[in-house]
Amino acid sequence: MSKKSKGPFVPLNVAVLTVSDTRTRQNDTSGDLIQELLGAAGHKVAARQILKDDIESVRAQVRVWITDKNINVVITTGGTGLTKRDITPEALTPLITKPIPGFGELFRWLSYEEIGTSTIESRAFAGVCEDTLLFCLPGSTGACHTGMEKIILLQLNATTPPCNLAEMLPRIHHDPSPQ
Repeated sequence: MSKKSKGPFVPLNVAVLTVSDTRTRQNDTSGDLIQELLGAAGHKVAARQILKDDIESVRAQVRVWITDKNINVVITTGGTGLTKRDITPEALTPLITKPIPGFGELFRWLSYEEIGTSTIESRAFAGVCEDTLLFCLPGSTGACHTGMEKIILLQLNATTPPCNLAEMLPRIHHDPSPQ
């Protein structure tokens, strides 16, 4: 793989959603970490919200963000586990127009190195929702760190070779659909 830079860095506008019945702004360590890492990388957190584990509320908020032409990316944390309260995949999968299955596969593979077979309990996923990238991470701060540092920030950086999602965004926005 070539290490040559692709082009200039392009700052993106990102919305961050924490899905949790227990997190507040005072204890949302995963949301804080995502916001810090995005800022340090040069991106702008354009919106941030904490919502309870409720399918309709979560879907409605993300729908607002994916229709906002000023938001390029939505990152969620929480609600990707296996309990009855974990509803993020059920809430957001219907909004995906193009799934990115490699994200969940790579996330679980990287997590295996850190937490072993417990990684099978994660339903982390990603996709394109119309013109917006969507990444859904588990609620643990460690999982968010892994997902952000080892996958998402690299893919949101237009200088990451050999290819990245940031450089693909203009095509996602403007390519006509086949007839």
